[in-house]
Amino acid sequence: MKDNMADNESVECITEHERILQEIESTDTACVGPTLRSVYDDQPNAHKRFMEKLEVRIRNHDREIEKMCNFHHQGFVDAITELLKVRADAEKLMGQVTDTNRRLQDAGREVTAQTEEVIRCRIQQRNMTTTVERLQLCIPVLEMYSKLKEQLESKRYYAALKTMEQLEKVYIPRVSRYRFCQIMAENLPKLREDIKDISMSDLKDFLESIRKHSDKIGETAMKQVRDVVVVIIYKQNGVVCVEVDQRLTSSKSDLIDVLTAQDLVDFSPVYRCLHIYTVLGDRETFENYYRKQRKKQARLVLQPQSNMQETVEGYRRYFNQIVGFFLVEDHVLHSTQGLLTRAFTDELWNMALSKITAVLRTHSSYCSDPDLVLQLKNLIVIFADTLQGYGYPVNRLFDLLFEIRDQYNETLLKKWALVFREIFELDNYSPIPVETEEEYKSVVSRFPFHDAEIEKQDFPKKLPMSQSVPQIYVQVKEFIYASLKFSESLHRSWTEIDDMLRKSTNLLLTRTLSGCLQHLTKKPHIGLTELVQIIINTTHLEQACKYLEDFITNITNVSPETVHTTRLYGLSTFKDARHAAEGEIYTKLNQKIDEFIQLADYDWGMPESDGQASGYLMDLINFLRSTFQVFTHLPGKVAQTACMSACKHLSTSLMQMVLDSELKQISMGAVQQFNLDVIQCELFASSEPVPGFQGDTLQLAFIDLRQLLDLFMVWDWSTYLADYGQPTSKYLRVNPSTALALLEKMKDTSKKNTIFSQFRKNDRDKQKLIETVVKQLRSLVNGMSQHS
Repeated sequence: MKDNMADNESVECITEHERILQEIESTDTACVGPTLRSVYDDQPNAHKRFMEKLEVRIRNHDREIEKMCNFHHQGFVDAITELLKVRADAEKLMGQVTDTNRRLQDAGREVTAQTEEVIRCRIQQRNMTTTVERLQLCIPVLEMYSKLKEQLESKRYYAALKTMEQLEKVYIPRVSRYRFCQIMAENLPKLREDIKDISMSDLKDFLESIRKHSDKIGETAMKQVRDVVVVIIYKQNGVVCVEVDQRLTSSKSDLIDVLTAQDLVDFSPVYRCLHIYTVLGDRETFENYYRKQRKKQARLVLQPQSNMQETVEGYRRYFNQIVGFFLVEDHVLHSTQGLLTRAFTDELWNMALSKITAVLRTHSSYCSDPDLVLQLKNLIVIFADTLQGYGYPVNRLFDLLFEIRDQYNETLLKKWALVFREIFELDNYSPIPVETEEEYKSVVSRFPFHDAEIEKQDFPKKLPMSQSVPQIYVQVKEFIYASLKFSESLHRSWTEIDDMLRKSTNLLLTRTLSGCLQHLTKKPHIGLTELVQIIINTTHLEQACKYLEDFITNITNVSPETVHTTRLYGLSTFKDARHAAEGEIYTKLNQKIDEFIQLADYDWGMPESDGQASGYLMDLINFLRSTFQVFTHLPGKVAQTACMSACKHLSTSLMQMVLDSELKQISMGAVQQFNLDVIQCELFASSEPVPGFQGDTLQLAFIDLRQLLDLFMVWDWSTYLADYGQPTSKYLRVNPSTALALLEKMKDTSKKNTIFSQFRKNDRDKQKLIETVVKQLRSLVNGMSQHS
């Protein structure tokens, strides 16, 4: 059984080796490895059997090869023999071919040379044709580029940009494959930027130049507007005349045509730069830049010089620059499409108008010269008229002129205040003497004075007012003339001018002249005589106010009966001044009385009186008599009031003298002497120093002193105490506290007083009576204080 198994394995092994050999024979040698490896993976010693099998196969193949070689050997030998025979013929043929080739080469060498020359010529011809064709395409490009260079050199930038556009869109695309075209194409953006930079540089130069020319542009425009119509207001024989001087025959519209800024300024940089940026598609950038720069320049133009208010030339330069600036803007607005808009110029003008009004309001407030303010007003009017002709609204400027008019009036008021004070300083405060008819007419021509009685008098004669009255009247009219000058060219109706004149005149009268009169009356060197003359002067000035109203009416031709016509307040002004002068008269009279009272030198302990009035009092009465004689020219009530005031003040001063707390003792003799002085005062009052008093009205000023002195002189205490508080009391004006104060002063001197000494020696009951009176008086005083 083992033998059978061995045989089976041997048969399988042989079959496997046979398969492997077939694979080796049929497989590429590069893939033999796996097949050979399978020999070694089989049973042990299988490779030996395989080698044996392989040897057998090799021997079989060798026998087959040998058989085949033997079979074909004779044919091979025959072939070699035939080949050797052909060899000699081949060598002969080779020699013939070589000779033929040599002869052919010799014959074709010249043809080849000619052919190569023909080919070379054909190539050159083709290249020349191509070159001509290419040059025909390139020449227009080069010509256009050359034209571009010429345009750039001649600064024809707008045309250069058009040429660039043609190069880019038409010419360069035809020859874009050439290097020089590529260089051109790359260079064109740079040239565009160069053009932008150059045009922007020209614009900056233009903007710088326009700043320098603005002053000249504005000066020319304002001069032409100023010369169109000139309104002249002047005086002729005391009458105001208005004359219109037509210095140019051209109309305002014709004038505007003349006032073109391009006559003085070359605007081509603006147009060129605008076109360039428009072509380059960057117009918005240019518009923003131009507007921004002009706004900056506007702020610079609107910035005034620090000392502009000192001279009119400073204002003129300021206005010239502003007018020049906005005339340039107006020209650019109308000569370009969209670079500037009306909204932008309006915004710029509104900004400028706010700045201008603020500047003028500030600088004019520092101006104290009315002539300079008037010149400034004329400049503002010309400035406004010039810009209004170009469509700029100027209503705010005319509104500002009303503010400046108030400033002008203020400067006029200050100037006329100095004029009035100088007139008052130089016045002699005495009636105007006129020696001849010519002198009288000279005064009357300057001041509306009419008095039938004085006209009937013979020369020489005196007019009641002093020299200051006609001078003041003339100066008020001069003020009206000066105020009227401001109304020229303000485009206001005569009704408004009339109202302005009346209001400014009212300010002159109620504030300036009134203030000067008030100041005058309070000056220390102005005495009673001067005050009396001042009252007379103000009376005549008050009467002349209606002539001032007629004077204004003649100027404006506005009826004073118009509803809105302002009335002059001169009447109240001069009344107030007169009342102030009257008050000063009362005050100075009282001061003079106080000066005399201070000269009083009573011996309050004198045993008996001197039998005559004190010297100081007689001097005082004589002064009052002479003073009241001067008051004859005053209105009756003024003189009466002054006289009554003086008597009351004298009475009060005498009462205070005897009741002075520093005076401790008064003798009966001193009371008698004091009574003599009071009697002189009463005699003066009864002598009617000023006419017009009824009865003993003036004497009532001394009634308090008289009743007090009668009470002590008569020693009528029983009647006083019994009738106290009764309306019919004899001593109704004697106050218990006054009587008590004087009685206590006399009581303290009882030991030194002769009368009281007799009372004490002869009748002590009388001394007790005094004590009783004192107690009763104190009781009355205490009762009055408790009741109050």
